[in-house]
Amino acid sequence: MTDPSAAPRDLSSPTTPDGFLLAHLAEETRQKARTARAPEATTTGADQGLLDALRDAVDDLAPTLLAASHDLSEHPEVSFEEHRSAAALADLVESYGIEVVREAHGMPTALRAEAGPAGAPTIAVLSEYDALPGIGHGCGHNVIATAGLGAFLALASLGDRLPGRVVWLGTPAEEGGGGKETMAADGAFDDVDAALMVHPFTYDIAEPLFLGRRQLRATFTGITSHASAQPFMGRNALDAVNLMYTGVGLHRQQMPPTDRVHGVVTAGGERPNVIPEHAEMLFYLRSEHPEGLAVLSDRLADIARGAALMTGCGVGLAWDESPPYLPVRSNGPLAAAWTTRYGERGRTVLPPDVVPRMFAGSTDFGNVSYRVPGVHAMVRITDADLSLHTREFAEAAVSEEADRVVVDAAWTLAAVAADWLADPELRAAAVADFEDAGGAVDVPSYFGEA
Repeated sequence: MTDPSAAPRDLSSPTTPDGFLLAHLAEETRQKARTARAPEATTTGADQGLLDALRDAVDDLAPTLLAASHDLSEHPEVSFEEHRSAAALADLVESYGIEVVREAHGMPTALRAEAGPAGAPTIAVLSEYDALPGIGHGCGHNVIATAGLGAFLALASLGDRLPGRVVWLGTPAEEGGGGKETMAADGAFDDVDAALMVHPFTYDIAEPLFLGRRQLRATFTGITSHASAQPFMGRNALDAVNLMYTGVGLHRQQMPPTDRVHGVVTAGGERPNVIPEHAEMLFYLRSEHPEGLAVLSDRLADIARGAALMTGCGVGLAWDESPPYLPVRSNGPLAAAWTTRYGERGRTVLPPDVVPRMFAGSTDFGNVSYRVPGVHAMVRITDADLSLHTREFAEAAVSEEADRVVVDAAWTLAAVAADWLADPELRAAAVADFEDAGGAVDVPSYFGEA
């Protein structure tokens, strides 16, 4: 506890956040994890001979995959600029005699490759490889890219033994750019029946919580005037921004616990003695359910209009400069298949209610999961309580444990894909689960005009 009689702290630096909550949540999670187990598969899946062949293939690929993972880490490229990364991955696939479509689906850094007969049941394995500005692969996309690539190459190595068709998609610009949605609009998933990918984390989870996400840019227009001589002749756009920021803050009391709103002021005037005629804010809105995200969108629009009314300013609302993200809709049977196969690598997959639900971000895979049955599994690359999007997590993404995860996750992705392709019962169960959750959604028109 802080001593109230102590000398004032040095105000030249921020205070260090207290880690008590993280420590408490970590201990709570450890206690739950001792007895909790995620549901496992009840379907047969692929035969053992096929799984053994995939294991051998991944083992052979391991040195190549790890070299590629470290190479991506050493040469990070941000959203839409992943030219070197995409070329390196495409070159690697082509070195195995597999044709790669570069600049796929309307994106200069997107990739597509296929194996297996046309018209057969088709599953997609996805790879992300964009990094974060100033941080590098602080979200571990080097692990995602190479695990997905390894799974595809292992499946392709089966040749005529592959029990269906597998599509590998290199998907750029997940970090705020909505690359998967752009690719989907160009038909990337039109001939795909299910989709799989992994993401590094601090826990192993087959059905993690990912929130839907929208962007809102609120632009306020006022009237400039001399701030001292004739302030009464102005309309202060910065006042409107201030009121909107305050209104959003006050609204937090009414928000569901998993909703999130965070915003920044992107313009607020140039000089103190000139009343600003232009000011704007950019907000990210997140919610656990698509319906909740729509409700939150309407609420922020009302707050913006209220700020404009109170200040006499005009307001313009621009939604979703990049595509909105729907929450991830996990598929129970596919998640159970993941839990079973990842367990065969000595991993214990936790059910979704063990990990604190506040540890939730967003991903454009959510949009994929409302088109086809899918799994976006989280794979533990460190025991430390590290946050994603940090330099520390970027270091963890090339650790010895992360390297082991690349290999384990590559095999598990390949095994689950083989299970799905080989087992009509698993395919039917996955489709039934998907339909019970609401079936396919017309993602581009979901939110309409806010």
